[in-house]
Amino acid sequence: MIRVGLYGLNGHQIHNNLVSNPLAKLVAVAAFPREKLAPAQRDDVGIRFHDSFEALIADPTVDFISLCSPRRADQAGHAIRALRAGKHVLAEKPCALAETELDAIVATSRSTGKLFHEMAGSGFGQPYFALREVVRSGRLGEIVQVISEKSYPYYADRAQDEALDGGLILQNAIHALRFVEHVAGTPVASIRAVETRLGNPVSSGGLRMAASMLLTLKNGGVASISANYLNQPGTGVWGNESLKILGSRGFVESTAGGKSTRLVIGDRDLGPLDTSGPDINWLDTFFQEISAKAKFPVTLDEELSPTRWVLRANLDAKAASRV
Repeated sequence: MIRVGLYGLNGHQIHNNLVSNPLAKLVAVAAFPREKLAPAQRDDVGIRFHDSFEALIADPTVDFISLCSPRRADQAGHAIRALRAGKHVLAEKPCALAETELDAIVATSRSTGKLFHEMAGSGFGQPYFALREVVRSGRLGEIVQVISEKSYPYYADRAQDEALDGGLILQNAIHALRFVEHVAGTPVASIRAVETRLGNPVSSGGLRMAASMLLTLKNGGVASISANYLNQPGTGVWGNESLKILGSRGFVESTAGGKSTRLVIGDRDLGPLDTSGPDINWLDTFFQEISAKAKFPVTLDEELSPTRWVLRANLDAKAASRV
């Protein structure tokens, strides 16, 4: 049984996934109020509440740290310190805000022998796993173009300071980059990006509301990405995303936040995909990897490649706007 410690609530923390997980159990938390735990966990006397990150990683009963650091700008440092303390680490995206930090995390994981992963399962849940399988089958032919959008809503508490959550490109567009590389199977060769604050209700705020990216792919193809905080309640989905993968013999797409899919091969419209099949549970796969019972569907370098490219895109966008 893997003993898990949680740090922070700034993201998709995994406490709810540990309530009855046969592979792992929650044993300690820090920067995590008791009332935020799942109801079944709040009265569990086996869960220790530490008053600092340092105390959490010093806890000898903790094998695994899940990071949703209060400030994303601090998270790479937290990951490195946890790895050096002998813990396996799972980190909310983006796991780092600079490419040098990303390299340092990977190097520390390899030197310590402790496993690291980002919460990078975007392309391995349904319906995207089904799209990925279509691509891998070769039915689409050569992948020529990928078009992806990731749209979240704006709300009053959305961070205006990118140090808190990474900002639009790093915490939003990263999903679309994963669709390009992990679902369409097309590694990126170059990226350019522009972004705007237009539409930000806070006149002096730093939040970018929309970004567009143009990518070249290593196979000679092209891709385009749009990311924004312009999704509206009327869509009925929190993340209103779309993905279209166009090959030389056909295309496959997902729209309306994953609610609708379609496969067209030549002159045949094959309609929606069957998305009822199994996908890959990212967290449980990590737990199984620790016990040598499973391997991830991508290498760590492949997993973190979308993070590397959004870090580069973010720099390109900032250079273009000079802010």
